[in-house]
Amino acid sequence: MSGHSYDAEKYWKANLRLIFGSLIVWALVSYGFAILLRPMLAGIAVGGTDLGFWFAQQGSILTFIALIFFYAWRMNKIDEQFGVHEE
Repeated sequence: MSGHSYDAEKYWKANLRLIFGSLIVWALVSYGFAILLRPMLAGIAVGGTDLGFWFAQQGSILTFIALIFFYAWRMNKIDEQFGVHEE
């Protein structure tokens, strides 16, 4: 296996780790906190409503926006690490 191919494989693995990590956070917030864990979060008040409802209505959206920025920032770092960043 040549050096370039090995670097490409490591780059792809780093990219997949980032994608799967982002998807796990997305699923946990949108499905886990907003639906499955809502009864457990019902006793915690946030902004005049319970935390489960807040995650379903506001928290998941804010988390998605944060994930977009985190993904872009982290992907740029990975690109720099592997020497494939834009000049």
